[in-house]
Amino acid sequence: MLHVLASALGLSLIVAQSAVAFNLVKYLGAAYLVYLGIRLLLRSDRVFTVEPVASHGVRRALFEGIVVEALNVKTALFFLAFLPQFVAPGEPLLPQLVVLGSICVALNTLIDVLAVFAADRLLKSTAARAARARFLTRMSGVTMLGLGAYLALARREA
Repeated sequence: MLHVLASALGLSLIVAQSAVAFNLVKYLGAAYLVYLGIRLLLRSDRVFTVEPVASHGVRRALFEGIVVEALNVKTALFFLAFLPQFVAPGEPLLPQLVVLGSICVALNTLIDVLAVFAADRLLKSTAARAARARFLTRMSGVTMLGLGAYLALARREA
């Protein structure tokens, strides 16, 4: 929703047109993804247990998700380029962008929730729970590192 509002207010356009702002957001986002990936990969394997999300804190998980998404310059550019194509020219712009952006965010959230339920189901079944959890954690860490590297190396297209 942060990017939806930024797009509606024209802030995404500033990031899109300013090489300095674009690169600043891009490298901050890449560094944070690499940090999250390293943190996941450095977790201890000796006594690997899957703890409920609440033990790490729902607020912390929400905050980390917001930071990762807020620093994702590609999302800002997506909303800047995508949403205006679907607005009615004769109608007020801000409400249209907020509604369209909210629909997009709701659909993305639905997919994320389905992925969480699928991961939860995988982790709850049979004796291979710890091995699956370790595999998912490692894959998440490698994915975060890969995304951070990809973001850092991505070139800005004119």
